[in-house]
Amino acid sequence: MVKRYAIILAAGQGTRMKSNLYKVLHPVCGKPMVQHVVDQVSRLDLEKLITVVGFGAEQVKKQISDKSEFALQEKQLGTAHAVMQASPYLKGLEGVTLVVCGDTPLITAETMKALLEHHLSTKAKATILTAIVENPSGYGRIVRNDEGSVEKIVEHKDATEEERSIQEINTGTYCFDNKALFEALTNVSNQNVQGEYYLTDVIEILRKKGEIISAYQSPSFEETIGINDRIALSQAEAIMRKRINYAHMTNGVTIIDPEHTYISPEAEIGRDTIIYPGTIIEGKTTIGKECIIGPHSEIKDCSIGDGTTVRHSVAHDSEIGHQVTIGPFAHIRPSSQIGDDVRIGNFVEIKKSTFGKGSKASHLSYIGDAEVGEDVNLGCGSITVNYDGKHKYLTKIEDGAFIGCNANLIAPVTIGKGAYVAAGSTITDDVPGNALSIARARQVNKENYVDRLNFKKNS
Repeated sequence: MVKRYAIILAAGQGTRMKSNLYKVLHPVCGKPMVQHVVDQVSRLDLEKLITVVGFGAEQVKKQISDKSEFALQEKQLGTAHAVMQASPYLKGLEGVTLVVCGDTPLITAETMKALLEHHLSTKAKATILTAIVENPSGYGRIVRNDEGSVEKIVEHKDATEEERSIQEINTGTYCFDNKALFEALTNVSNQNVQGEYYLTDVIEILRKKGEIISAYQSPSFEETIGINDRIALSQAEAIMRKRINYAHMTNGVTIIDPEHTYISPEAEIGRDTIIYPGTIIEGKTTIGKECIIGPHSEIKDCSIGDGTTVRHSVAHDSEIGHQVTIGPFAHIRPSSQIGDDVRIGNFVEIKKSTFGKGSKASHLSYIGDAEVGEDVNLGCGSITVNYDGKHKYLTKIEDGAFIGCNANLIAPVTIGKGAYVAAGSTITDDVPGNALSIARARQVNKENYVDRLNFKKNS
């Protein structure tokens, strides 16, 4: 099998983005665009993957991590110059090299694989990924000869009227015979208006040597879009979102309004789950079967079991069990573990806590830094008072305990198994199992108090 390599060009600053964030790190559906490219390229069974970095090099390296080796382009002198920076890794090796831009987040592994296979089948030294565009203005045109091979690439400004009518354009993604690529790069000149070294010149150099130059037409122009400004970024976001949502719907997920549902490319969702409008599902979230999510819920990096409902609520970095009901207007903060058959109601906040099977906090409660057992009932206004201004402390509520409305549990404290805490109590000491704890002032009624108060006011 022919060895395969890839070079991702990710050195540009992206001035048209008008941002402090480097262009290739701008997210599309929650994932940096360069990460989309790396993830797709990594599916091609490569010997080596080299990412050429420049502006924001350390941030790009941190994002991609160990999925690639890196070459530094200190000065941005053109695409050919960028590819030359990979020379220490690839020069002289037998095989095929794919060159793809880090700002093309919509390109798929399937298209790149087809490009590689076409390149090998045509025995070409270079193969260009092309696309058909209804309005090709501004793009380089692909001029083919009678045999269908590429004769040349003509930039729009240099094209004749006849050439401008060609709708097949150069996408900026290529396959090369690796040895031929690096030999040709040494002959690329920067004698042009921009004073840069262009990778397209390699095509012309190889053609003049009589080598076969091929082209593979992408099945979709959308895949090849390069992101240079916020407008293109929003277009890529819409295309990616549509792609993701359609894939889930094809797999048996109901999405009521795909145009207003935002799902991470890494999310996994089970069959017969229903996603309502305004829902945002981010990161590596997994959602089970027959769930109801939304409307207007935000879920990030969570694991959610089968049959669970999350309505008008936020959940981050937490595990949520089967047949759980959350919301409306609940907040599950990071490092929480919600057991099966739990009810988390409106205006309840859970933070860094475990919540046992069958337990309930139906409304207006804060449960932070707590271990809540099974079949516990937390009444309206129950609070775990976990912070003294310097340190956080743990509250333990054991199985079957009943916490009355408007109770404050001052941590560290343990409420024993089956214990009751009377409504309105402020608990500062442990409560034994099966005990009733009342921690409130005795009620005093002062009869005729209002009459006496009014008399004083009027006298």
